[in-house]
Amino acid sequence: MFLVHNPAPDSPIFSSGKKNCSRMLDERFIRILKIFKWGPDAEKALEVLKLKVDNRLVCEVLKIDVDIRVKIQFFNWAAKRRNFQHDSTTYMALIYCLLEAGLVGELWKTVQDFARSPCFISPSEFSEIMRILGQAKMVNKAISVFYQIKGRKCKPTANTYNSIILMLMQEGQYEKVHEIYNEMCNDGNCFPDTITYSALIQAFGKLGRDESALMLFDEMKENGLLPNAKIYTTVLAIYFKLAKADKALDLVREMKEKGCPLTVYTYTELIKGLGKMGRVDEACNTFSKMLKDGCKPDVVLMNNLINILGKSGRLDEARKLFREMESLHCIPNVVTYNTMIKALFEANAPASEASALFEKMKTIDISPSSYTYSILIDGFCKKNRVEKALLLLEEMDEKGFSPCPAAYCSLINSLGKAKRYDAAKELFQELRENCGSSSARVYAVMIKHFGKCGCPNEAIDLFNEMRRLGCKPDVYAYNALMSALVRAGMIHDAQTLLRKMEEHGCAPDINSHNIILNGLARAGGPSQAIEMFDRMKNSTIKPDSVSYNTLLSCFSRAGASWYISAGPFPTESVSEPTMTKASRAGIVYHVASVKATG
Repeated sequence: MFLVHNPAPDSPIFSSGKKNCSRMLDERFIRILKIFKWGPDAEKALEVLKLKVDNRLVCEVLKIDVDIRVKIQFFNWAAKRRNFQHDSTTYMALIYCLLEAGLVGELWKTVQDFARSPCFISPSEFSEIMRILGQAKMVNKAISVFYQIKGRKCKPTANTYNSIILMLMQEGQYEKVHEIYNEMCNDGNCFPDTITYSALIQAFGKLGRDESALMLFDEMKENGLLPNAKIYTTVLAIYFKLAKADKALDLVREMKEKGCPLTVYTYTELIKGLGKMGRVDEACNTFSKMLKDGCKPDVVLMNNLINILGKSGRLDEARKLFREMESLHCIPNVVTYNTMIKALFEANAPASEASALFEKMKTIDISPSSYTYSILIDGFCKKNRVEKALLLLEEMDEKGFSPCPAAYCSLINSLGKAKRYDAAKELFQELRENCGSSSARVYAVMIKHFGKCGCPNEAIDLFNEMRRLGCKPDVYAYNALMSALVRAGMIHDAQTLLRKMEEHGCAPDINSHNIILNGLARAGGPSQAIEMFDRMKNSTIKPDSVSYNTLLSCFSRAGASWYISAGPFPTESVSEPTMTKASRAGIVYHVASVKATG
């Protein structure tokens, strides 16, 4: 057993006064805790010291570098000392230790003990408890203890409410944010501040309640609070989301008038919003003005601008901006390379340029993502370089990426177009084995190709399989199966599927109706086709150029006069370039028939 020797009367412990004596005893006390794991020996050694246990000593001990379990046991031991009682300082000291150690179970137990104890809890400590529980990802427990402390010990302040609101924001519980805000407003002397409004406006934006967010923004200003750059930026994004570009630009002018500097995040939302509205020149001018004003871009802003230029077909400008990134102290990341590679394929640039970028990113230690491979595979498929795409899929698998349905979808579609149906089926089977199921879009592509190769029964089986596996068919899957049935001459089954599609809550599109119209035009003749066409005219989905061309081709094939009882055929609504040769012949034939019948 460790023995504590009594110091001699002339030792420094006794010769330096009472204050120094306490300090030296503290050091011996610390040595005991470091030497022993907590147990009878440590407790005996502490008893021998006859050291007075007070709140200051407990806080000091909890700061030292010993095992967290020792601190917990010491905390519990101290609570049993005569004439000692833990207060808020000791509870908070232990709570911080437990948070740092990641012992969330012990942390929650200590918070509960603190809330149930007779200790006074100050408003600042109340707010800090909420923050700590949020950091420990104990949102529901934080809400529970909030009401417990509020009801018994301490009235929450704006800071307390803000701690809860920010915690809820981090966990994505946006609806609960509104509830807490209403409670805060009903609390009498507790008023929302800038932090509150910032969180609320952001929460409403996330919930898609844009008008409510804008009302809060106005309310904030009416209450005399000045919005900060973060709030302005959130509202700016909402205006662009609502396609109110002029309102967004007015907001930027307001920021400048109020002396609120635009941050890089503000510029990012401004450039991104202008790009989405098709105002690409303004987005580029904003970027130039940003540089002139001395605001340094970050990689997120640069990625957004490159994306805007790429989508608008301004590839040379995108290339130039990409080359300038390093001079602007923005190091391209995987998103930058993905954006540039996608822009190259969309602009129909040489595939070798995309390959060169792909190789470059690997040489500079930027690891390609699953999305990188998906872009490349899709791009090579569209350029009819299926073998290269297959090699990339194999490389993707070797890198350990999970199977990407989008990449498989592109490959299966390309193999089907090349009439390599066996290879397409093999790839589809591989995806099913690796994933257990597949996406609705991949099923739709495979169903379409089963229809094209004259295998309607396999298409039907695949459609039933996806429903059985819980993969809800979308409009593309329904259209693919209807097309397969029409090709096989099963027009009645296709019409039944169209009705079931609506019954199952999947809204048909114009393609759905055109598939049935085409089937009726080929199998049922003009009468049934006209009936379907009239139904389309009287529904919410109006006929398009494909519908007119289908019907007119049917007239041309029929070799007889057909007249739509609703009146003259409205050919003027279809532009000349959209009509096929057969359609124009049908119009001539139709007009001649009308004239012949008076």
